[in-house]
Amino acid sequence: MHFPSTSTLLPLLLLAASSASAVRTIIPKTSFNSQADFDAAWAYNYPWGTDHNGGARMAQSQASLSGDGVLTLTARKVSGQKDATHGGRAIKIHYLSGAVRARAHFAVARGGGYDFLGEFRAPTARGAWPAFWLTGVEGWPPEIDAAEWKGTGKVSFNTFNTSSELAWTDVAYPSPERFHAVRCEVRDAMNQRDVLVRFYLDGQLVATQGGGDFLGKPMYLIINLQMEGSSGSPGPASDTLYQVRNLEVLSYNP
Repeated sequence: MHFPSTSTLLPLLLLAASSASAVRTIIPKTSFNSQADFDAAWAYNYPWGTDHNGGARMAQSQASLSGDGVLTLTARKVSGQKDATHGGRAIKIHYLSGAVRARAHFAVARGGGYDFLGEFRAPTARGAWPAFWLTGVEGWPPEIDAAEWKGTGKVSFNTFNTSSELAWTDVAYPSPERFHAVRCEVRDAMNQRDVLVRFYLDGQLVATQGGGDFLGKPMYLIINLQMEGSSGSPGPASDTLYQVRNLEVLSYNP
């Protein structure tokens, strides 16, 4: 699968930026302001159901909205749950937690792209695995992790072309008790195949990566609080909260 080399990223970025179309708001910052606003843009759980690749089962009860426009996902320790399955293996479920997905799908058109941005208060303790990510509607890959926290005290920014062909950048995530701004810009790489992805934390560019053959492929947008799995185990015994506000998606597609 084609993957843009580092040496080609800068000229492609400049060309992609110069070719961007007029901006349109796909998900407004107000989508967490009320249940009606939420329902217009979001649905509960993963697109494929309640289970994925960790020790938490998603439930609508674990996703809540507050009057100040904050989405809160809460992971609660439970027992007696049926095992999940992923990749042919059984996974013990130790938590009920929350996930939401955008109703829209996102495919970068030729000459276009998207911005995915918001403010996040994310736990970084071992066993907590919150994420803000895109994954393919018609199959995997593509996958773009706009932000992922895996119990290390850092935040990760990743692009998967295959399970073995990927790019990742881990950076320090100071003061996890505070909200931090995340921005992910995805653009046509102007080579008829690929996309370019720029990741920002608190307004600073931290990584530029490429998505091989991502152009035109629809993606889901997911916000979830998975537990254990890649973030380690055992996870926390007390409730774990993941909060998001001012979430916005902008389109530059023609």
